[in-house]
Amino acid sequence: MKLLIVDDSNIMRRAIEKYLQNNKFTLVGMAPDGEAAMQLFRKHLPDLVTLDITMAKMDGLSCLEQMLKIKPDTKILIISALKDPATGLQALKKGARGFLTKPFTAAQLQKEIEEVLGGGAYDGK
Repeated sequence: MKLLIVDDSNIMRRAIEKYLQNNKFTLVGMAPDGEAAMQLFRKHLPDLVTLDITMAKMDGLSCLEQMLKIKPDTKILIISALKDPATGLQALKKGARGFLTKPFTAAQLQKEIEEVLGGGAYDGK
């Protein structure tokens, strides 16, 4: 399963990578903004994307819409510092499969990934 990590914070990108490194994902790229994310998305067509909302050049909601137009079955987990439930709800209405607020633990991320992938498709290893 191909994974793309999108976040404007290098520290957050590395944390997500570290938290998921023991899983059965192939990391195809990490992007600091929506434009770079779309370039990587078009090139690799990942199965799973972790996506920040607040980024330069293109925000996560615009990115989400474009990704799903290209590959509608992509599973997208929004990871954001925004605590506003309306933003999470908007992302879910646009097609995101889950919403996780920062900061989070490795266990919280893995649980949310499991839910995004539909439970049985993910064994946590």
